[in-house]
Amino acid sequence: MPLMTAPDTAPTTIGAEILNLLLPHHRTTDPDPNRASAEAFPHQLQRITDFVREGAPIVFTLPGFPCKSPNPAKTLGHLPDMGERLSLSFLDTLCSEIEKIHPPGARVVICSDGHVFGDLIHVPDDRIDAYSDELSALIARLSLRRLSVFDLRDVLGDLPHDAKRAHVHDRYAPTLEALRAEVRTDAPTLALYRGITRFLVDDTADFTGTRSALQRECRRRAYGVIQRSRAWGELIAEHHARAVRLSIHPQPVGAAKFGIRLLDAPDAWTTPWHSAALRGHDGTWTLMPRARAQGLGRLVHRDGRPSHFERSRDDGQRSSATLRG
Repeated sequence: MPLMTAPDTAPTTIGAEILNLLLPHHRTTDPDPNRASAEAFPHQLQRITDFVREGAPIVFTLPGFPCKSPNPAKTLGHLPDMGERLSLSFLDTLCSEIEKIHPPGARVVICSDGHVFGDLIHVPDDRIDAYSDELSALIARLSLRRLSVFDLRDVLGDLPHDAKRAHVHDRYAPTLEALRAEVRTDAPTLALYRGITRFLVDDTADFTGTRSALQRECRRRAYGVIQRSRAWGELIAEHHARAVRLSIHPQPVGAAKFGIRLLDAPDAWTTPWHSAALRGHDGTWTLMPRARAQGLGRLVHRDGRPSHFERSRDDGQRSSATLRG
């Protein structure tokens, strides 16, 4: 009888262990996400297992970290602050935990997408550049060696920003007709459309028309944001073809992208760039709009810039503090 070779199941087992490290941080709108196991995420499990089998570092791509919201009631300014600092540290720590299971380790490519739709979210391109540059500087200062930043400058160099956006949109974006049809028939896409519309309304601080006119404009812009986001995703897939795809948006169990929660927040859609960080009495952190955090704690500065809020034990105390490093 011919000799039978037993399949090597070790890479799949290790892949499942790695995926289990991600599951507690899964960002989803599913009603009972805690019941999902690694096997419920075949796309991610297969890609992770492929890296393990090759003995190579696992590469994750994470579109996001675009720029700060232009609404001053939501954020502390236009540069990264404690919210980004904590989120980046979390991602680097997650990679270090993976390294304990898979010695070649893992790395996360932060795909900063602010320039992709800066015109649609009404944030100037120079502020987007400043945010992305400070993000890279923060990664270097904190020695987060497992993280890197990728943006349109890595793809299209010094072309004017409008030309870059047009190139990405024309080459990769779905048509508006196709996207409208998907919003009508696909529940997750409809939820994404509604979430982005809400964010665009909330991010607008200087609209002079009626509320209904603002909502109409934001619904129109939301389609453009989704088109560009899809286009950016296609470009990332082209440049990082084998990477495990993460998302800051909630994703259903088993989707091709794995939604990841960077910090605790009362809303599944809240991100560090749409909020401020508040440190509680017990040392835990949560994200919320600046206006709300300001009513709960004192403002703390770091390196000469507003950084975060710390919850005051005396609710009447609203002083400020300064940190270094």
